[in-house]
Amino acid sequence: MDVVETMDELIARVQQQVYRLTDLRDAMTGILITETSSDGTVTVEVNGNVALTGLSFTGAISKLTPEQFEKTLVDTARAAAHRAVTELGELINDFNAESTR
Repeated sequence: MDVVETMDELIARVQQQVYRLTDLRDAMTGILITETSSDGTVTVEVNGNVALTGLSFTGAISKLTPEQFEKTLVDTARAAAHRAVTELGELINDFNAESTR
């Protein structure tokens, strides 16, 4: 194998890794999770960074006590965050599994 072939192979390998990292970044950026409480009063949306990107309520929240509202909001946000982190973890695990092949 001469130097040019080796360098070409190295460049191709590095370029493939750049493409894979770009795909991973795009997939991570594309994570958007929407979770609605079981009673339908609260809907929370989070992204792959588990940042709140959307929050909405139905008129039924007026029937909740402050404690019920707080619990519903926190539980719904927690569920959305859990789903986002799980999806992020799956993407990273898939990326790492491909790297070890």
